[in-house]
Amino acid sequence: MVTAAVIQMSSQSDFAANLLRAEELTRAAASRSAKLVVWPENFALMGEEAQRRAIAERIDPVTPGPILAAIQRAARGTGVTVIAGGFPERSDDAERPFNTSLVVDEGGQIVATYRKIHLFDVDVGDGVSYRESSATTPGGEVVVAPALGLRVGLSICYDLRFPELYRALVDRGADVLTVPAAFTLATGKDHWHVLLRARAIESQAYVLAAAQWGSHPRGRRTYGKSCIVDPWGDVIAQAAEGEGFAVGEVDPARIATVRRDLPSLRHRRLPPP
Repeated sequence: MVTAAVIQMSSQSDFAANLLRAEELTRAAASRSAKLVVWPENFALMGEEAQRRAIAERIDPVTPGPILAAIQRAARGTGVTVIAGGFPERSDDAERPFNTSLVVDEGGQIVATYRKIHLFDVDVGDGVSYRESSATTPGGEVVVAPALGLRVGLSICYDLRFPELYRALVDRGADVLTVPAAFTLATGKDHWHVLLRARAIESQAYVLAAAQWGSHPRGRRTYGKSCIVDPWGDVIAQAAEGEGFAVGEVDPARIATVRRDLPSLRHRRLPPP
């Protein structure tokens, strides 16, 4: 049994303050016995694209930048494994950093790196448009990481709409799926819980979804409702409105029971593409 927490933030344009808040909320979650803590997408910054490019950093464990250093401090200082991000990681295109999630263990060591594959190029209505691909380089690797005896499949926000990614994660042994997100208010109110529960049910895996909440620079509004979903699709923990976190138990025995009693993963007949 692993106690997990999903952090809910309302990140703004103050980079240093956002990092401090992420660390503070991690300490609070650890005080509630959490050992696996997921931070939301854009925890380091919800601001202008120029500012995002300016804070993008190389992932260097020897001489970490401010973002990695904050993740490592939070992990070491509380003895938890932190799954952090997306955050801007430098790519070969200076104008388009990666949107990256890191798994950092309780000793501050980087366990895995995932770069967001699916980029949010969407018109959400009311004249609001997002073109993530104009400022972000997509990743291309499916990543499953070991953490506290679990196999954790990594994703970020818009990835949630692509079930083939989660099937690939399960095929690689994932029994927990992480979804750090900054889901828009317009889409979140209709789709957030539906999609999270669908991914949990079809994957027969826990889903840990850490979200942004509230109003942010550039007129952005995010939905919140950070939650933990069990392999049957039940929401077992959910954050309240505002910043905070939700805590729940990830039980490997529950995963095994669901997969044994309803063996849909073994009943698949279609060959891979």
